[in-house]
Amino acid sequence: MDLDLRKLRYFVAVAQRQHFGRAAEELHIAQSVLSRQIMALERELRVQLFVRTRRTTGLTPAGEQLLADAEPLLANAEAVRRRAARAGGSGPLGFTVGFMPGLIVTPAVRVMSERHPELAVEVLRTSWDDQVQVINDGRVDVGYLRLPVDQRGLTVLPLLTEPRVVVLPADHRLAGLSAVTLTDLAGEQLLQNPEAVLPAQDAAALRDGRARPSVQAIRTVEEKLEYVAAGHGIVVLPLSVATFYTRPDVTHLPVHGLPPNQVALAWDRNRSSRLIEEFAGIAATLQAAPLDTVDARPATAHG
Repeated sequence: MDLDLRKLRYFVAVAQRQHFGRAAEELHIAQSVLSRQIMALERELRVQLFVRTRRTTGLTPAGEQLLADAEPLLANAEAVRRRAARAGGSGPLGFTVGFMPGLIVTPAVRVMSERHPELAVEVLRTSWDDQVQVINDGRVDVGYLRLPVDQRGLTVLPLLTEPRVVVLPADHRLAGLSAVTLTDLAGEQLLQNPEAVLPAQDAAALRDGRARPSVQAIRTVEEKLEYVAAGHGIVVLPLSVATFYTRPDVTHLPVHGLPPNQVALAWDRNRSSRLIEEFAGIAATLQAAPLDTVDARPATAHG
């Protein structure tokens, strides 16, 4: 039996929202139609995917497994569609580079463009939420990531590390110090997943501010800084990001004992592309040598 990708998308929508009505609204279909499609998928797979009550919609063990497998499968299908559409277009051959805030990718992009004048090299700014997703779904060919991320299905090339700092309100009790320790920050409201930015043994000392209703939807750096300035909590950022977003109502301090942020270049492990290999070589070389030592002579393009 071949999996129906449309039914799979419907299933993921319900699983992510845990609500048939909200999923139907998002999909722009009637709830009755969505219910019939999910029941049809359950019949085809011969498993029950959801536990339905009057108040909640939860996943069965089979549903949890299908969700884990469905998300990368749908992302790969979308990537195939995007790459085929790009290759079949009438415009120039394209190559897109994703990058996280604070990272400067212009030197590598410039070298790639000089080597391949016929190639339209574009960039796409990403976030913590979608830096891997844009690789999986084909929006970018390569992405500059800030680790840690889920590396399943990716080839990851470490590039550099940089210090991380804590960002505080300008009138915070610690703001006048030259540096702080993790002990100094104990009990502070961290507006991020503590385990994503701190060693496991230290993460428990900070309160996870994301649980507060007012900050559940924080995604961008700009939003985080607004909440910090308003006194809702603190955030940990790479130094380059904190410096780029300098503003008078917040300050940033070094944190003794805080591991540095790791930056890597990543791409879809299943893709075979000489352009990706070449860009990876450029990115790695630029970390070890001044730009003027990198060979920018045009070369033959490959898809």
